[in-house]
Amino acid sequence: MAAVSVVKAGPRKILITGVSRGLGRALALEMAKRGHIIIGCARTQDKLNSLQAELSSSDNSSSSSSFEHLLMKVDVKSDNSVEELARIVMERKGVPDIIGTINKNNKIWEVPEEEFDTVVDTNIKGTANMLRHFLPLMLERKQGIIVNLSSGWGRSAAAQVAPYCASKWAVEGLTKSVAKELPDGMAIVALSPGVVNTDMLVSCFGSSASLYQTPEAWAPKAATMILNLTMADNGASLSV
Repeated sequence: MAAVSVVKAGPRKILITGVSRGLGRALALEMAKRGHIIIGCARTQDKLNSLQAELSSSDNSSSSSSFEHLLMKVDVKSDNSVEELARIVMERKGVPDIIGTINKNNKIWEVPEEEFDTVVDTNIKGTANMLRHFLPLMLERKQGIIVNLSSGWGRSAAAQVAPYCASKWAVEGLTKSVAKELPDGMAIVALSPGVVNTDMLVSCFGSSASLYQTPEAWAPKAATMILNLTMADNGASLSV
């Protein structure tokens, strides 16, 4: 899963984390198809290579653009990894985003410590790492919109996915708090994608996941909504 930061009208430079699969990949392809420049990161290099080829074939942006799509292998749980991404993006005048994950279905007392830590470190610390390194770049210009990908389970609760619910509730709270710290001209929102047939949904719903929309069907709606966000949306909890 992913989140996006949008800076200006016209062709935009959009940083999306978790672009190797699911919602992040579909959103990156949709934004590129609309002529926007993608800065993407994920942990799997071969999937990044595959996406790079797809982005090139679907790209409608000007061939004379001085800023090509940039895909990097990054683990958002690592502050050093995100810092390196920020350094390279800053050199090319780019902007930020975040990532998400989910635990295997299990009662909280049966969730292994390592699995719980992965969910929390990715969804909460990963979000904080991105904000730590990219918000200062945006604050210099006092413009931009950050979209933290949340979930319906960040506003409600479900059995056997307590770590994921807890992490997404944290994303909602973090977003609303940061919204109070931003200057005029900037905004941050928490965006629930709705129910989408991803690997995460399959892990929860099994074969019933196929009854829901695919990432490819979701992406055009999400892209339109994200590109039309304004400063008036600061601090909002929205849904696609």
